[in-house]
Amino acid sequence: MKKVKIALLCTVLAVTSLTLAFKEDLFQVSKNLDVFASLYKEININYVEETNAGELMKNGIDAMLGSLDPYTEYVPESEIEDYKLKYVSTQYGGIGAGTLTIDGKLFVNEVSEGYPSQKADIRPGDQIVKINGVETTGKQRAQISQLLRGPKGTPVSLTLLRDGAVINKSLVREEIKQPNVSYSGMLDEQLGYIRLDKFLENSGQEVKDALENIMKQKPKGLILDLRNNGGGILQEAVKIVNLFVDKNVLVVSQKGRNPEKSATYKTIAPAIAPNLPVVVLINATSASASEIVAGALQDLDRAIVVGQRSYGKGLVQQTFNLPYNSLVKVTVAKYYTPSGRCIQALDYAHKKQDGTAGKFADSTLKAFGTKAGRTVYDGNGIFPDVVVDPVKYSPVTLTLFNRNLFFDYANEFKKANKVVTAKDFQISDAQYSQFVASLANKDYSYTSKSERLLNDLKAEAERENKTAAVKADLEALKVKMTGAKKNDLINHKSEIKRALETQIISRYFHEKGRIEQSFQYDNEIAKAKSLFGNQNQMLAILKGDGAYKTIGSAKLSGNEEN
Repeated sequence: MKKVKIALLCTVLAVTSLTLAFKEDLFQVSKNLDVFASLYKEININYVEETNAGELMKNGIDAMLGSLDPYTEYVPESEIEDYKLKYVSTQYGGIGAGTLTIDGKLFVNEVSEGYPSQKADIRPGDQIVKINGVETTGKQRAQISQLLRGPKGTPVSLTLLRDGAVINKSLVREEIKQPNVSYSGMLDEQLGYIRLDKFLENSGQEVKDALENIMKQKPKGLILDLRNNGGGILQEAVKIVNLFVDKNVLVVSQKGRNPEKSATYKTIAPAIAPNLPVVVLINATSASASEIVAGALQDLDRAIVVGQRSYGKGLVQQTFNLPYNSLVKVTVAKYYTPSGRCIQALDYAHKKQDGTAGKFADSTLKAFGTKAGRTVYDGNGIFPDVVVDPVKYSPVTLTLFNRNLFFDYANEFKKANKVVTAKDFQISDAQYSQFVASLANKDYSYTSKSERLLNDLKAEAERENKTAAVKADLEALKVKMTGAKKNDLINHKSEIKRALETQIISRYFHEKGRIEQSFQYDNEIAKAKSLFGNQNQMLAILKGDGAYKTIGSAKLSGNEEN
């Protein structure tokens, strides 16, 4: 009886303490709101210069939220539609064309299959001179989006410039659906493949539909590609895990300072493919909901994770409506995978003096156990079971891409070559030589890392008054570096060809063709295929005997929201 009384007393004291703390928090909030409102009023009434009330408030809000993490943000009414498209919905009214700006001029970059732009024979490379009579030159991207997008069924007129000729097009906007699953099917007769680009509305259903179609073909394994997937809605991630894991299994839990924001999420239905071998592909930009899926399947020993360490976003956001049709997205909790680990990489609670957040030190990382007893670690993202070095492109390739020189050549290639194949498409050496010749009068200069180091060395020599002693050596090095750069188009031919082929194939087969053509060069997919071909190795990894192996070479250069 005495123990019961002590326990009851402890409970009462704890509740009392929480109540007092809650009241103190409310008092501080009320007090500071009064101070802020008074300050805001006095500035607007009495400041010597004219003030913009809306701008002052926005600056104050941004400064306040800037002290937190980058995922906590205020969204004014004017930005609500863009917010929904980015974080919630995959649908909008438009014409199905991507654009880019070159030297202030607007060009069609890509055309989506089956939408108004393709139906109207609008082509990549067309310059858009006017939209509904409005000149496009010098317009910002947001302004262009406003002109092109609108309610389904409304008209839009375009004035184009193609090969020197003016062309007028009249289109009717349609509902543009950007699928979460950009590609699915069989890579060969044995392996299924699903590429999931985001976790927005309906992503769980899209993956389910794709998986059901693949299962009809009796695959021996599945590759779930989450590379470059920045995440989205947490509940959609749970649905996707449930496709491979039977009901009533913990997928993820979230814990917040506010107890109401703490929750656990379990699978709720029988799995569609409970025994199908799965490989999940991730990379450094796989984040958030992608990490929930990869981490849960890894913790449950249900899949082998291949690729590079993921981004490390272990924070959960929730949106709250504010007055005047605005909203705020707030980080309300951290999430934890089934083993109990949080994979958050950056410590926003202890920022540096310059305002940036550093990574959690390796010494603070803790070990956790998967369902079968394998060791996994928290912090700094999901570490793959099999590491494949990332593709890193050379500076010359990146420069050619950023200067839109692939874009120009791809458009000319399409005019000269009417038919190509998709999956095995490669340009010939003769065609590559044509591309190199097309660069004769183009600027693709860049400063290499070695050149920057040389400039730093020269500056240091000047500071130490040693320029005269090393001048000849520095000049000789500069000459050698300049000579080496002249051979960039030869030395980096293979990677430049791959990047160029990607641009070219999209002119014929749109996004689907671009994805299919890339398979022949994909090191992560190649590794996944080799794993499926070696069942003993897969079993060894899942038992903890073969994890954390590195393959490849860096020389390959190139709801609640989570």
